[in-house]
Amino acid sequence: MDNLILKRIQSLQSRLTYIQDIFAGKHQENVRLLDEKLRDFTQRAERDLLGDPYEELATVEGLFKFVEEKLSATVTPMDKVRIVRHPQRISLRDILENVYDNFTEVGGQDEHSLDPSMLIARAIIYRRRGKKRYAQSVMVIGQEKDHGAEIRNGGSAKPWGNAKARQYMRVAETEGIPVHTFIFTPGSFPIEDYPGAAQQIARNIYCMAGLRVPVVSVISEGGSGGAEAIGLADKRLMLSNGYYSVISPEGAAAIQGHCRGDERPSQELVEECAKNLKITAQDNLHFGYIDRIIEEPPLGARPGHFDFFKKLRQEILRATDEAVLSAKASPLKAFALARRTKPGVSLDDMHMSWSLSKGDKSRLVRKRQNKYLRMSRQAALDRRPLLTKMLHSVGDFFSTPWMHFKYDFYRKHQRKMQALAEELTNEWDAVKSWISSPVRRLKPGASPARNKDKIAELTSLSDWSEANRHAKWNYLSPRFKEDRALTCPNAAKYGCPDLWGPDLFAEFAGVCSHCGYHFPMEPEWYVHNVFDKGSVLEFNSEIEAGNPLDFPGLSELVKKAQEKTGAKSGCMTFEARIDNIKLVVAMLMGTFRGGSFGAAEGYKFVEAAERATRNRQPFLAYVHGTAGIRIQEGTNGVIQMPRCTIAVRRYIENGGLYMVLYDTNSYAGPVASFLGCSPYQFGVRSSNIGFAGPGVIKSTTGMEVPPKYHRCYRALTRGHIQGIWDRRQIRNNLKQALQTIGGRNLYYR
Repeated sequence: MDNLILKRIQSLQSRLTYIQDIFAGKHQENVRLLDEKLRDFTQRAERDLLGDPYEELATVEGLFKFVEEKLSATVTPMDKVRIVRHPQRISLRDILENVYDNFTEVGGQDEHSLDPSMLIARAIIYRRRGKKRYAQSVMVIGQEKDHGAEIRNGGSAKPWGNAKARQYMRVAETEGIPVHTFIFTPGSFPIEDYPGAAQQIARNIYCMAGLRVPVVSVISEGGSGGAEAIGLADKRLMLSNGYYSVISPEGAAAIQGHCRGDERPSQELVEECAKNLKITAQDNLHFGYIDRIIEEPPLGARPGHFDFFKKLRQEILRATDEAVLSAKASPLKAFALARRTKPGVSLDDMHMSWSLSKGDKSRLVRKRQNKYLRMSRQAALDRRPLLTKMLHSVGDFFSTPWMHFKYDFYRKHQRKMQALAEELTNEWDAVKSWISSPVRRLKPGASPARNKDKIAELTSLSDWSEANRHAKWNYLSPRFKEDRALTCPNAAKYGCPDLWGPDLFAEFAGVCSHCGYHFPMEPEWYVHNVFDKGSVLEFNSEIEAGNPLDFPGLSELVKKAQEKTGAKSGCMTFEARIDNIKLVVAMLMGTFRGGSFGAAEGYKFVEAAERATRNRQPFLAYVHGTAGIRIQEGTNGVIQMPRCTIAVRRYIENGGLYMVLYDTNSYAGPVASFLGCSPYQFGVRSSNIGFAGPGVIKSTTGMEVPPKYHRCYRALTRGHIQGIWDRRQIRNNLKQALQTIGGRNLYYR
């Protein structure tokens, strides 16, 4: 048997193993047929019993191709998950070597990399116009699996890997070259070492929302926050056998099956969850979360599929050209775009410049942001009456120009005049002081008794009065009626005495009087006790959480949560005052399905941010608690991460003050995006903040996290939050913060 035939036999054996792996015991008749044919050919080849070995081998290869094409039509969503996870799947290195003409890896290589899971390369693509050849530079960023190499951590980037990606996005922006990102990750590694997984993903999303160069993303395996860390793009392409999801099917099945400890869900439940989550390229194209599907060879692209790499190159060039053209104010734009969609056209021979003017860059960012802000509105149930919507639209139409005039023109010039008046006053005071100084020297000094009174006033302690005790609150927790004693969880450590319920949940505001431990309180406690009495005005309460994927059982669970809490979704948005300072508040309620965040909550959050921008008011995100994105809404939920971050970025860039206050448990998607990107974040004592809870970390990584791993004190040490507040002092601290911090447009002062 010659070496060429031996190599082709080995290739067929590899293809057979691949089929067995991705179908996990299904289609046994086809597998048996291929195995028998291949074994028979191999045995006869070893005994030298073949008449024409190359012709018979071609027949076997033809059979393999026929069966692969036949099975390709039967691929289920879970089969696609196994395809993208298989070691034979193409990797980012394969793409760099076959799609780009030259590249240099930067920011660390292989085992010497700062994080081998995140690969970054400066690459070159050569294109022609006539006889002239042009070199176009791009920054390529993506997760690298390297065909299952252990060092790559399965493509799960650590926080410093995402930080490296963000750094080189900024480099690309400085150099004015496009960014191509390739998503090959089941999710980011849930570690809270500096800077913390959630915090860094939030920084990445915030950065990409305003990146002033074209960004194109290609999704193979898009797992939740790990995908979003490099996924906010002008054009998003997806491989036909890829998946993009809020959570892995196994994770969703574990939650649906209420698995505990080392218990694993059944394979049937995993398959069902993969189907119900709508994770395929076709599903995401239908929802509008990707722009185009790149068709792969039967059963998925592997390193030997060179025709696929040619197709991938053309699609990436087309997407980059489209992103650039969409930003240009050119009358020939439509014609240029139409030429790029013609079949059989090679974009290698249609060079166009990827450089953008200052105006083009601003237009590019605005189009990217608007694109995401339009997404997923159809996934929420908007029960607002038509008349209400029309009145809001009319109000916005008239109030927006008035606010522009009031703050961007009148107040701006008013401040200039005030500054000029202050300067003139200061100059006059200096002249007046110089003239009157001889007269002042003749005046007798203040009496010693008066000076003593002044000193005493400045240095003596304030009187302690009943009003300072905060003994009376506007709202008391219903638990204050329970006539029983409660034991503080820290009693064994600090010796806390038992607490009488009527005292604990009334005067003490749910705080242990000995050690300061904070018992959980209802969202209503904060609404009525933090803000001025009678100042809270809720808006958009008619927007409801729904079931956009028709996920089995979700509608009933949402209805129960609505009946239990009296709220229509897990986010309450309202206007309020603190010591007469107006602000807009979005509150994530941990009592509604654990504070899970979906399309309705995202809709309301974006509307609240836009309202705060329009009214020139501070914006507070109070996180009573959030368990993360609502998994049963699939990508309708995960797309809220970039959407809400874009709304927040626009608000901040318009000069607003955006603050976040965490309480109880705050995890996952919201923390890793629109909450974690705030420049001012604080935590209430006993709050837990992180990317993934202890149970999720153990089930995904096998690691046992140490006690108090997610406590707010750890978040403070790594810089995620800027301070820790006592519940009883929230009102005073917020008032002080509103008076002392913020952007260039502190409209409320």
